Amino acid sequence: MKAAPKIRYRDAFEEMLIAERNAASNTVSAYRRDLEDVAFSVNTGGRDLAEATTEDLREYMAKMKGRRLSAATSARRLSAIRQYFRFLAIEGLRGDDPSVGLDRPRRQRSLPKVLSESEMSRLIDAARSAPESERIRMTALLELLYATGLRVSELVGLPLSAAMRDQPFLVVRGKGGKERLVPMNNPAREALDVYLGVRDRFMTASAASSAWLFPSRGKSGHLTRQRFGQILKSLAAKAGIEPDRISPHVIRHAFATHLLDGGADLRALQKMLGHADISTTQIYTHVAAERLSRLVKEHHPLAKEKFDIRRSKKES
Repeated sequence: MKAAPKIRYRDAFEEMLIAERNAASNTVSAYRRDLEDVAFSVNTGGRDLAEATTEDLREYMAKMKGRRLSAATSARRLSAIRQYFRFLAIEGLRGDDPSVGLDRPRRQRSLPKVLSESEMSRLIDAARSAPESERIRMTALLELLYATGLRVSELVGLPLSAAMRDQPFLVVRGKGGKERLVPMNNPAREALDVYLGVRDRFMTASAASSAWLFPSRGKSGHLTRQRFGQILKSLAAKAGIEPDRISPHVIRHAFATHLLDGGADLRALQKMLGHADISTTQIYTHVAAERLSRLVKEHHPLAKEKFDIRRSKKES
């Protein structure tokens, strides 16, 4: 097992991310892993990452290409490198910024995976027919996720106080600690009320006063993202859907796309999803357009013709 790499000033850098940029804990953790990966490459000869040269960083970026990392991962690694060395330069911890001039990896934005409305119905039916021990919680989780489009970390980390009884909305603390109100539909509210009646089944005696909406016996005190992902894949198999197509984020995409299909306003959707920039929300308009295009190609009568209409006219 490799020893932890040397990364001087990392704690101060992470404190800056949290205090000045309001970075979420998941973002800070991702940057920590990214910098450790860079440090393992630079630490040859016992050097600290803070002493890296531009050539060191260019060699690392070249290695990333050889490892065939995704464009998204490569872009995030570059962002971590740039922010770390910019922080060192601004704070006067080194006299130059070796990350200046590094080439940004090309990132082609792919459209999100989306389930159809009928597939979502099958998934919810699978939750409702699960064994008694898990049925009520599974149904509440899935109904809530599909009705609100929450990020999985927001869903599993909901405090009990967020689900005020008889209120048609949730109070959600999202990225950067920003709070927003997210409306719920009647099926989600009803599923949540039923779950609240049996919530104590999922708590140990020592955690009888848990503050989490979805408590767990695990270390975190609440249901984990990983466990919820496993639950979804299990439901997908029962619903006759390929498990690889299912994840909490795919359900979030389904929520957004189905709302737009139904005529929802893009600005309202932006607020419900908790997007800081509407350009992030606009990806779903492309998803909807692609689905309409595919629908026409597959079902319009002229699209099924086996001959070229223009050539047919010339021959006549």
